[in-house]
Amino acid sequence: MFVLAKSMPVSLTKIPQIFFLILVGLSFLGSPSQSQAMPYFEDGFLGLTKKELHQKIGTPHAIRARKAALRIFSYYSPQDWEKYFSKLVSPENGEDVYTYEKNGIQVRYSFVYTPDLREQKDFPTLYVKRVEIEFTPAVPIETIPSLVKEFVPPTQPDAPVFRSNLWVLIFKGPPSQEATLLVKEHNKEQWDWSLAYQLFSLNGIPNYVTGQSPIDRLEFTIQSLPQIRKTRPYTHEPFLNPYSPEFAKRPTEPPKKQKSIPLPQYAD
Repeated sequence: MFVLAKSMPVSLTKIPQIFFLILVGLSFLGSPSQSQAMPYFEDGFLGLTKKELHQKIGTPHAIRARKAALRIFSYYSPQDWEKYFSKLVSPENGEDVYTYEKNGIQVRYSFVYTPDLREQKDFPTLYVKRVEIEFTPAVPIETIPSLVKEFVPPTQPDAPVFRSNLWVLIFKGPPSQEATLLVKEHNKEQWDWSLAYQLFSLNGIPNYVTGQSPIDRLEFTIQSLPQIRKTRPYTHEPFLNPYSPEFAKRPTEPPKKQKSIPLPQYAD
């Protein structure tokens, strides 16, 4: 609202020019959801918009749609997805897929999106919330950094690392307040969210992990270290960082004790 003081008269012919300059200035001030997104962590992917991801690594080789919660997918060409299937499901249901081959290993990147619901529109901006990298065939855990250049695990022996019988979870770097946008959990504002690398094995993580333990899938995710330490002590077992020098110096797996077969005792 403008007030025209008597001591500073303004010509009525200049008022349209003033409003024009104001509108031009406002055009450069977008809303937070419209401003250019940046990756939240050092992986370089989490937090990028779908458009920015395509500008960074090119057009996807395929689009896949997940069936329910199972790891069963239908794959489509980008042309068929854009022309037909994208109109049948929500936009975030289509995961961009890029497949490469390195050292005789097929490395498949899949980018999972989440919409920015703050925008209140039919087709909100999509942000990368998870990156799934699958290896065919499975590869030793120690070789993954040479296959995935974006995967730079910590080397400190006391880095936050956990394990279960199916995965190894590695945290790296400080938390990001902006990353809360990509988290879909109740009371997410009360926790800090950080970059976490999760390595899966279809055949299970062995009791004694070595550098040769096979891994089928690596995920770049956003998880909360304080939440895990406070609420999940029984499902997340603390573990020595498998990429630390101390891990490589561990002795070999001790031989398993052979259990003797009990012999039946017969009465005379």
